[in-house]
Amino acid sequence: VDDVTGQPLVRNRTALVVSVNRGLLRAQDDGGDDVLARLGGLVGRSAQDLRQAITPCGGGVRPPCWRGSPYQPVPVAEFDAADADGVARVLTVEERREDFPGVSVDFRAVREHPGGESAAHVLGYLGPISSEEVGTAPYDGVRPDALVGRAGVEASYDADLRGRDGVEQLEVDHLGAVTGRRTTTEPEPGATLVLSLHAGVQRAAEQALERAVARPRATPARGGGGQRLRADSGAVVVMEARTGRVVALASHPTYDPTVFVGGASPAQYAALVDEARGAPLVSRTVQGAYAPASTFKVVTTAAAVQSGDYPLTGRYPCPGSYAPLGGKRNFEGVGMGDIDLRTALVRSCDTVYYAFAYEQWLRDGGNRPVQSPRDPVLAMATAFGLGERTGVDLPGERRGTVPDRAWLRARWEERRADHCAGADNPAFDAERRRANREYCEDGWRFRGGDAANVAVGQGDLLVTPLQLATVYAAVANGGTLLSPRVGRALVTPDGVREIAPQVRGRVPVDQAVLAYVRDALAAVTTEGTAAGAFAGLPLHVAGKTGTGEVAGKQDTSWFASYAPADDPQLVVVGVVSQGGTGGTVAAPMVREVYEAVFGLRGAPPLLPGGRLPAAVPEVER
Repeated sequence: VDDVTGQPLVRNRTALVVSVNRGLLRAQDDGGDDVLARLGGLVGRSAQDLRQAITPCGGGVRPPCWRGSPYQPVPVAEFDAADADGVARVLTVEERREDFPGVSVDFRAVREHPGGESAAHVLGYLGPISSEEVGTAPYDGVRPDALVGRAGVEASYDADLRGRDGVEQLEVDHLGAVTGRRTTTEPEPGATLVLSLHAGVQRAAEQALERAVARPRATPARGGGGQRLRADSGAVVVMEARTGRVVALASHPTYDPTVFVGGASPAQYAALVDEARGAPLVSRTVQGAYAPASTFKVVTTAAAVQSGDYPLTGRYPCPGSYAPLGGKRNFEGVGMGDIDLRTALVRSCDTVYYAFAYEQWLRDGGNRPVQSPRDPVLAMATAFGLGERTGVDLPGERRGTVPDRAWLRARWEERRADHCAGADNPAFDAERRRANREYCEDGWRFRGGDAANVAVGQGDLLVTPLQLATVYAAVANGGTLLSPRVGRALVTPDGVREIAPQVRGRVPVDQAVLAYVRDALAAVTTEGTAAGAFAGLPLHVAGKTGTGEVAGKQDTSWFASYAPADDPQLVVVGVVSQGGTGGTVAAPMVREVYEAVFGLRGAPPLLPGGRLPAAVPEVER
């Protein structure tokens, strides 16, 4: 697997692989305990770890465990061929085979990641094929001892990368002696996958993210009584605005994919999925879902104007709080008087958007909805592709959530029985019983407060960073909704097969409205909520800050953008969970990415003009 310039990101290398045949081990009088103890001393793993690694998954056994056939040898350790000390230790197994029944050692090609942890979530890792998968699509013809892609592009392009094994059918007599060959199928080499990822931009995004996560941890949280920000996770997406080709996907925390070579130990796997450690195995760019906060206001603005109820050139009150919703406050309670939509976006006035949503909710009948409510904001969110997967060529992508009326009813039906029981639970106080009773009776209802929350990107609305990148790409490119692609081309002995960008459709927004929104976003970094973060930058970036308020957690910091503002080439979206305000954390992080891409730190630009190479690079096979 190479990056867009031909730099190898994943390649094969020769290693000495130690494998254990579980069946032969169990035939020992002690079940193989002595063998595993001796082997553990050679490979640096405990006998318990080795036992867990060779135990087949299923029947209540949880990973790490062996996903392949219980009748095939299980790789438990590997040593680089250049590791003279390791090779010497492991070759002891060959020299004293009587002490290691069921253990084999052989040289094999194993995956190597030259960049270490860089792009780990994009590249993914290999794992053994399970006995249930052998012989089934898409694994027809795959050997029972094969390794197949389990995450990232290793999984999504597995069939192309793997190629096809050679097969030789032999004729044997009753004694098992070979008497002839019936058929021979030659092996077919796998393709080289060229990604649209740029290794330099990927590293720059990862470094900017690491710094952005570290900085807030020395900063008191807003309204936190002196408690410091946790900044527990984050993501950066860099994508071409016009094609949807992905240039970088950075996720924090990350992991070293080589931990899966030879099988992760129980302790290693537990650390990768441990929520207390941030679950490093989760890719925040496509699997992390967050309330988008004020970055969503580009959608609300389009919905308000396209509904026909709010003129593009109108002026709207921006009080410090909105009385019809019980005094729901503007961010930090600041009022701005009557303002236009441009100012509402540039200075991020929440109460303007509360009014849009609440008034449209009333037009739809309020608590007694009309037969076919328009719900303009929800409909526009769906039109921008939210609530659905983008279709990126990576596994495990989340859909996000657009909390429309159907979603609310479905959730209510799932939870209703518990809330109805809670309404009469004597262990609950009166207030908790009352809240349960209200939800039991009409928790399905779409209320004015729900509409207002969605309008400012809060409440139950959830998006992935990659989804938000496609929203801003559509604004930047004039309305084309794209399906992002990480793959650029597949190079085989027969030639090059390019992976074409995909178009999902067009957003139902007039060009005049999109142009107006772009003008406002361009002003955010010069006179609005991100002006401080971008002061002095010799590149005009257009974007929007967001500060997500999450119940029981600290603020989520967002910045969604594209540049150059007058000729958009790249979309860059950044988020830091529990990281503070968008203008103080995410926006400076995104600035760092632009500085590296366009060469604004005194170093040469990583992408001159913000453009990826047009041609597929020549790659070694």
